[in-house]
Amino acid sequence: MSTELVSNVPQYTLKMKDILDPLDSIDMNSLIGRPIKIEYEGYFNSVISGQKMNKAFGEGMTYQEFMESPQASPSIMRPELSEIHNGIALRDYEWEVKHHLQPHVVYISLTSNYKVGVTRDTNMPYRWIDQGATQAIVLAEVPYRQLAGLIEVALKEHISDKTAWQRMLKGVVEDERDIVNVRDEMASLLPAEYATYLNTGTDITHIAYPVLQHPEKIKSLKLEKVKVIEDTLVGIKGQYLIFENGVTNIRSQAGARVTIEV
Repeated sequence: MSTELVSNVPQYTLKMKDILDPLDSIDMNSLIGRPIKIEYEGYFNSVISGQKMNKAFGEGMTYQEFMESPQASPSIMRPELSEIHNGIALRDYEWEVKHHLQPHVVYISLTSNYKVGVTRDTNMPYRWIDQGATQAIVLAEVPYRQLAGLIEVALKEHISDKTAWQRMLKGVVEDERDIVNVRDEMASLLPAEYATYLNTGTDITHIAYPVLQHPEKIKSLKLEKVKVIEDTLVGIKGQYLIFENGVTNIRSQAGARVTIEV
């Protein structure tokens, strides 16, 4: 789902395709509070090549694409592995110049707990919405991806770099500290070599998700297993659709062939 932040509320759009040909998109916010049916047709189409497959890898790729595509490069999950600023591409030189040899930010966000993360500067606030953060602030601004990754690695022993997705969906907040104070504390723990990149501003992005009710218990629904999800949509948070009787992660099922009825 693509997102836009309007008056602090994410507006979700589900972009549909017939293999690789675009179809009409669906305004998902307008469906909250309504019963919908999503039926899995039994296979995936690669989001890159359109190839039909029984199982997807990564976010809607064939196994070969997952092993070769820059969109699944090791430096996606581990930014510190990027070498494109030295002229070395892990998989695709032009793609990595376009996406990784660009300004990046290291940020602090609040989901259920505070975490540190990395994203391109053009990917704010979308990255924060995708992870279900309710607040976010920039810690550092750097000229290329690896440098952001090195700052993140330097902080991992002090703060998590993972989202506790189940607690995030429940709307649980386990850390009441002020986000600016957390950011400044993390900044103070960094080696002096990173000082020039640190952000001292107090601009905080606040995000209020369109959720009518948070689930008390998390029941994960995978289309490959359940085949059909037919339930009332009660909210959207991160990349999760929240139903009365379960949740499903849309991004993790990219490429699935489905029929949607409203």
